[in-house]
Amino acid sequence: MWLYDIFLSLDVKGILLFMFSFLLIADFIRNRTPANFPPGPKALPFVGNILSLDTKHPHVCFTKLADVYGNVFSFRLGRQSMVIVSGQKMVKEAIVTQAENFVDRPQNAIFDKFYTEPSGGLFASNGEIWKKQRRFALSTLRTFGLGKNTLELSICEEIRHLQEEIESEKGKPFSPAGLFNNAVSNIVCQLVMGKRFDYSDHEFQTMLKCMSEGVQLEGSIWGQLYDAFPQVMKYLPGPHNKIFSNYNAVKDMLLEEIQKHKKDLDPSNPRDYIDTFLIEMENHKDSLGFTEGNLAFCSFDLLVAGTETTATTLLWALLYLTKYPEVQEKVQAEIDRVIGQSRQPSMADRQNLPYTDAVIHEIQRMGNIVPLNGFRVAVKDTTLGGYFIPKGTPLMPMLTSVLFDKSEWETPDTFNPGHFLDANGKFVKREAFLPFSAGKRVCLGEGLAKMELFLFFVGLLQKFTFSVPDGVELSTEGITGTTRVPHPYKVSAKVR
Repeated sequence: MWLYDIFLSLDVKGILLFMFSFLLIADFIRNRTPANFPPGPKALPFVGNILSLDTKHPHVCFTKLADVYGNVFSFRLGRQSMVIVSGQKMVKEAIVTQAENFVDRPQNAIFDKFYTEPSGGLFASNGEIWKKQRRFALSTLRTFGLGKNTLELSICEEIRHLQEEIESEKGKPFSPAGLFNNAVSNIVCQLVMGKRFDYSDHEFQTMLKCMSEGVQLEGSIWGQLYDAFPQVMKYLPGPHNKIFSNYNAVKDMLLEEIQKHKKDLDPSNPRDYIDTFLIEMENHKDSLGFTEGNLAFCSFDLLVAGTETTATTLLWALLYLTKYPEVQEKVQAEIDRVIGQSRQPSMADRQNLPYTDAVIHEIQRMGNIVPLNGFRVAVKDTTLGGYFIPKGTPLMPMLTSVLFDKSEWETPDTFNPGHFLDANGKFVKREAFLPFSAGKRVCLGEGLAKMELFLFFVGLLQKFTFSVPDGVELSTEGITGTTRVPHPYKVSAKVR
């Protein structure tokens, strides 16, 4: 009652000052950190630390903050405080040793708007639904070829289509980005939809364009602003709205594909992931995420994750091979010696191509495709690195800090295939090689990505030598969104 009396006695300026003071106090109370919470830069009221964030390369900003505040520190975006985890030792402590404490995804405004089904697809779901859907997806991918010779044959067939497209350029400079998207996405499309698309197919190209733009915008400053201030951003015009229009366009295409599958579904002979999911729907009757809507979201997640990361890695591969032509020559010499230029590669060849395998791994490390990783959330009060992490606190295990950890890599900032070779030239695994993350949320398509990268990489270098014009220097800086992609470039491919 006394607040009401004070409010009536104030003029307009006084009312505004009162409201501002009230909001300041509310913001302070809401964002008070508990004792022994990880340290971090001082945050401004309402906006937090977002004004000090390097929006072009947030992973660089967080790397510098780790140097100041240590490997476990806090950062505030809008009203939400989060914890950033840096360095190989502490990242593994969070996502492997304490996997159960940080297995779930936090609430995310972009996910809340796009994933209209409570199940949340494969990426954003939690709990029993996530466990069931992840196991189902892995089992289904294995059924339709993951780790088997049948999938190798599909990839090798796609390599032939890709080689033909590159050869048609007749040695002239071309942009490889679209071609890699076409080829890689077709492998996932065969697993999810049971078919591949011609590279000139309009619907296919529209789907790829929508996915690529959406992924980049989601990881840009526009996506960060939407997640930090959704109650304001959802009413404002801007590129952030294209995230949802693009993603919904892909989802609608998948819903149409699901209807086509339903018309000629043979329960005794499933052809792909969609068929198998539809059959499972009949067995579960809307439980554990087996609904038609969630099928579209799960298929969306598989397509986006299965296209963006692998195609982008191949883009980094050509960039580094043209930047270091002596590496390209050495890879080709090893391929010629072990496989030759006529027989198609197989996964069985990998153990006999240690230098080639090392180069692929170093491209993944330096390319740093997913610099930040997906957010986790503390499912209960816990301790990490000696600091108290309250239940519900978002946590970001920063993969960049592992791939470039100075205590783990001899020359972390230099392209060096020797990181993955011993003194005898044999391939060696490195514990700090985590481009697919680790623990319970490790990339679901890791096995598929490794198979594609090896076969596409070898198939391309068997057939072509890649170069850029004399005097042209390709940038390794990259453009950071949800994934980190090279700046657009062109290369020439000379048939060997």
